[in-house]
Amino acid sequence: MPKQVDHRERREAIARALWRVVEQRGVTQLTMRVVAQEAGISLGQLQHYFASRAAMLSFAMDFASEQTSLRVGQGLEQLGDRPRPRDVLRLTLAEMLPLHADARATSRMNAAYVLEALHDEAVHEQARHGLVQGRALVEQLVRQAIADGHIDSHCDPATETNLLLALTGFAPLIELDVIRPRDALAAIDLYLDRLFSGNDRSA
Repeated sequence: MPKQVDHRERREAIARALWRVVEQRGVTQLTMRVVAQEAGISLGQLQHYFASRAAMLSFAMDFASEQTSLRVGQGLEQLGDRPRPRDVLRLTLAEMLPLHADARATSRMNAAYVLEALHDEAVHEQARHGLVQGRALVEQLVRQAIADGHIDSHCDPATETNLLLALTGFAPLIELDVIRPRDALAAIDLYLDRLFSGNDRSA
């Protein structure tokens, strides 16, 4: 058992080193040798945990998703026992934007992962699966909000889900200083206000 824990911890440490490489140097510098140097281990040690760059990137992306889920979970706890659906959606969307250090690392990982997925069939399938699952969770929230009367019943849940996820497209605009984080949050708040206007019974 201790060896398994140590194995997982080492893989997570490598994933965090990969995040730092992507964040500080860019995806073009994302090689196994560079990540090994960043992690303070030899290339051979890294290859003991990951047989390929794609495998390393896939694990790092999964780990980033886990950390995002943990942050969302912590945020939900702060919202209380029965959070408003609007607040849950806002929290979820905000965590998908590069608004703090951990979220920036995840955002840049996402960009690197998409680029890798375009040229690697296995990574493409894994990335697609993750996005499909994420979208399904958001649509579930929207459908429940409609069923509970928080959102107008005439709204199409699939379309509203797509529009909500489109708001995460602010990420590159924030990263490249086209808009400020508060401007992105203001747009999210405005859209959510319109979506829930006159229907949120818990307001």
